[in-house]
Amino acid sequence: MPISIPAIVASSATDPLFTGTIERRDVGAKDVRIDIRWAGICHSDIHTVQGDWGPQQYPLTVGHEIVGTVAEVGSDVTKFAVGDRVGVGCLVNSCGECTNCAAGEEQYCLNGAIGTYGAKDVDGTITQGGYATSVVVTEHFVLRVPEAIPYEKAAPLLCAGITTYSPLRHWNAGPGKKVAVIGLGGLGHMALKIAHAMGAEVTVLSRSNSKREDALKLGADHYYATEDKETFRTLRGTFDLIINSVSAAIDLDAHLKLLALNGTLVNVGAPAEPMSVSAGTLIGGRRSFAGSNIGGIAETQEMLDFCAEHGIAPEVEITSADQVNEAWARVLASDVRYRFVIDIDTLKG
Repeated sequence: MPISIPAIVASSATDPLFTGTIERRDVGAKDVRIDIRWAGICHSDIHTVQGDWGPQQYPLTVGHEIVGTVAEVGSDVTKFAVGDRVGVGCLVNSCGECTNCAAGEEQYCLNGAIGTYGAKDVDGTITQGGYATSVVVTEHFVLRVPEAIPYEKAAPLLCAGITTYSPLRHWNAGPGKKVAVIGLGGLGHMALKIAHAMGAEVTVLSRSNSKREDALKLGADHYYATEDKETFRTLRGTFDLIINSVSAAIDLDAHLKLLALNGTLVNVGAPAEPMSVSAGTLIGGRRSFAGSNIGGIAETQEMLDFCAEHGIAPEVEITSADQVNEAWARVLASDVRYRFVIDIDTLKG
């Protein structure tokens, strides 16, 4: 029988979040039940609840940056044991059989990857996320969280970390490469830290100079304010790779012109509104405009291990369950340095 657990719930696109309950399924043979300890707040949570990416089925509990400990395992589970420190990211299932799943790219499942919240699960129910006290997940989609990563900082790696690690790895960021990061928020500060650890020369492009000191402390080699039009003249034709982390529309043509020959601008932020680009801008320097969506399970584990090895963790602010509405308002105002994490013990209490 499903069990009812405490959760932070959205009842509509406009009403405040409230403390309520959701149901979790029984633990099946291949399932892992996790007692959640920390849950990161991602801008995607807000976009989803507010219907920016399409209508939702309410009530809905969001959250896809989840860290906790294994509380129960199914009879066929072999990779995890009770007490293990684990995480769950943006995916909880996929078909496991298509070409992309077979290649370890479950996030691009041709039959539709199942998201951690707001998606139709295999049993027809709507998945509910990590702003809750526990979650039940198929073993394959559970990640091992290394002890070297501070427990309270680990959760944002399951979205912000892999969202930026995957394109940096795919486009070969490393020694001899010039990488720019647009935006120094939840995603951007992780892109900066990871690109720096990979050995790239990293430039942060932020709207104003207000985050210059932070960027340099976090490993940036250079920092430029995009509100200064001279920036686009100075940096024209400079970068091999640009990671655009902002969830709002930008002037794509202006930023694409910052690429060197054969350079690529990769969008990882997901603005609600469409953006336009001139074909001539792409043709002129054999430039590429691409997108990237999190990473597969194997790559996500690789990212966690990389972060543990290099001492990388997000910059976080801890918030309590009863302050999540205020935290969301601050995310929308870009007033967080640089990721909120919910202390789920305050929900359990």
